[in-house]
Order: sequence, then structure tokens, then C-alpha cells
Amino acid sequence: MKILVTGGAGFIGSAVVRLAIARGHEVVNLDALTYAACLDNVASVEDDPGYAFVEADIRNRAALDAVFAEHAPDAVMHLAAESHVDRSIDGPGVFMETNVTGTYTLLEAARAFWVQAGRPEGFRFHHISTDEVYGTLGPTGLFTEDTPYAPNSPYSASKAASDHLVRAWHETYGLPVVVTNCSNNYGPYHFPEKLIPVVILNALAGRPIPVYGAGENVRDWLFVEDHADALLTVLDKGQTGRTYNIGGENEATNIDLVRRICAILDTRRPDAAPHEGLITFVADRPGHDLRYAIDPSRIREELGWRPSITLDQGLERTVDWYLENEAWWRALQGRAGVGQRLGQGG
Repeated sequence: MKILVTGGAGFIGSAVVRLAIARGHEVVNLDALTYAACLDNVASVEDDPGYAFVEADIRNRAALDAVFAEHAPDAVMHLAAESHVDRSIDGPGVFMETNVTGTYTLLEAARAFWVQAGRPEGFRFHHISTDEVYGTLGPTGLFTEDTPYAPNSPYSASKAASDHLVRAWHETYGLPVVVTNCSNNYGPYHFPEKLIPVVILNALAGRPIPVYGAGENVRDWLFVEDHADALLTVLDKGQTGRTYNIGGENEATNIDLVRRICAILDTRRPDAAPHEGLITFVADRPGHDLRYAIDPSRIREELGWRPSITLDQGLERTVDWYLENEAWWRALQGRAGVGQRLGQGG
């Protein structure tokens, strides 16, 4: 397959690009190279004859039309998005522009290409989204593909809107789409503003490790390489018009997660142990969802996929990657917002 991947220089997108190339697909990586993108994420494939990079914004219809005309992809995997909840609290506008207007523009460009190509049955538009569109759970229960949408942050609201656009373009125009909603990702190349890299890098620097509220918020953690495998599985086998929830089957409270990372660092950097002493509880973010948890039955039963990496295995691999790739994360430390407390509202 020739796959157009949007946001392929980002965290999840680059994992998809690397895996797709490794499996023999051709990849056109379209990325606007905003603050969270990094071409070093795909340096391992940049010389592959099946790889091409295009710097373009998904809001730019002319640029998208040119990419479709030149590369004629068999499928689109749409990962380009603003994704940091704290940044969405401070500046929601760019989330609406990229996640909503950008998705609309990409859908229209893809539809025009698909129609002009004779509506090929094998074409797929795969929209990658988040479980945050479902809102928050109490102590029990799981998100299913039929859970009503109830987003609570500007970020999740913008992703919910994009999900609805994709479904509407399928129902109204017949565009062959699949949608996936994933749980929290982590792993190598994770931009250093998100929880797990913040914990690792602050601990290494001997700085306070901030934990929102009492650290009781629960997330289901999905190793990014497992997620990339699931996404390619859905692209290949998923039924058009259908949604698949992708979970890691690894629930943990934030404070438990932070303590696990500290324990791993104690073994890797024993001179600075115990790293847990750096944990500092800070004021919670506005509208902080209590718990996310996914019922992955549909993707497991229909497509035969389930995660292969446990949380402990994934955390060890992630910590070791950051220890071995200091040049990568050091180069990102000066980017806007990194290392600062964002999303306090008001």
C-alpha cells in the first residue's frame, strides 16, 4: 500500500511511519512541523526508497490537492492534531483550527481525489482519535464504541468534532472511512511535555516531579509501538464506517505510574535514589477527567488484535530509551512551553 500519513513527524505518527516502512508499505509523510514535530523521529527511514516527506499544513487545501495528485495514495492515516490538554486550556483556538478545520479540509481533499479516481473500493480514510471524546468514567465501567460522546476539555471537544465530521463524510458522501479511539500512549519519542517524559526528565535533573491533585486520576496506558501495530491492523482489516477502540489493558493511577517510573530510575541511576522523594503534588488542571478505561473487545474479536507489551515492560523500555537518547530530548528542551506549567485556566 501507499499510505499518506498526516502528522508523521509527531509521536504516534512517526511510530506508524517507521512500522509501515518496516512492513514494506510506501509512506508519504505530510507534516506542518509545528512545535511538537521532530524529523529526527523518522530519521531511521528517511533514506528508504519507499519514504517521502512533504512539509504542508492540513488546513491548506491547495497543498493537499497537490500531494494527492502527485502521490495518489491508497489510504490516508490522519494523525495530525494538536493534542496537549493543558495547551488547549490556554489557547483553544489552534485546536479548533487544526483538529476541526484541518480535518474538514483533509476530508474534502481526500473525497475529491477518491471521486476523481473512480471511487476505488480499496481506498481508506483512517481517522485516528482519542478515548477522551467519551468524557470521564467513575470507579467502574469501560468505554465502548457505543459510549455517548461527552468531551470535557477544548482538546477532546475538538477531537469529538473531527470524529463526527469523518462519520458524516462516510454517511453522506460514501467516503470509505474507519475511526479508531485510543487510550493514553507512551514510549520512545514522546514529546517532553507529556506526563511520562516529564517524570523521567525531571527525575534525571533532580527537579520536582509534578503530580496533579492527589494523583488519583486513572488512565489506560498503551505502548506506542503496540498502537502503531493496531492502527495498521485496522487499516488493513477494519470494516468501513466502523469505529474501533484501542486500549492497552494497563490501567494505573497517575501516582502509581509515577512511582513505578521512579523505581525503575532507582535501578538505572542508584546514586540519585530514591527518586520518589521528588514527587510534588500541584493544583489540579481544570476539568481533569477522573478515569479513562477502554473495552477492547471489538478489535480483539473482529480483527484479532490485542496489546503485546505490559505496562512494566513498556515503562522499562521507555525509561531506557530516554537514557540512551539524551541528544534527542535535549534538543527539544528549548521549545515553547516545555518545562512550564500550562493549563491552569483563569
